Amino acid sequence: MNFNLPILADGEQAAGGLGGLFGGGNSMWMMILIYGAIIAAIYFFLIRPNSKKKKEEAQMRNSLEIGDEITTIGGIMGRIVAIKDDEDAIIIETGSDRVKMKFKKWCISTVDTVKEKPAEQTEKKSFSLFKKKDKDDKAE
Repeated sequence: MNFNLPILADGEQAAGGLGGLFGGGNSMWMMILIYGAIIAAIYFFLIRPNSKKKKEEAQMRNSLEIGDEITTIGGIMGRIVAIKDDEDAIIIETGSDRVKMKFKKWCISTVDTVKEKPAEQTEKKSFSLFKKKDKDDKAE
């Protein structure tokens, strides 16, 4: 048995039979484009949303205030009674018996306290060709 492959001298055959469609040298560029598209898709669908989520979680943990109701990743619910920035920890109070526990900030899952946002942040932006008229505009 001879497993030697014949040497392909013709560029069209070397391109896998697609030489007429892409040309002999263009198939390499097409392959690079496909790999680039795959890498871009992986970035936009996997890496970017994950880093965006981590930024939002870090911002949430840095904006904690005394009195906020929180839930830890272990499911413990309580109210923040002290924040220790030097230790990167918080102390929460749980239940009516006022048990106090100390946790690291990274273990906070959610902040259950509803905070008032400034009016300019709560306004949703939407793409529209026609602007909505305010009540003041209608009166004129």
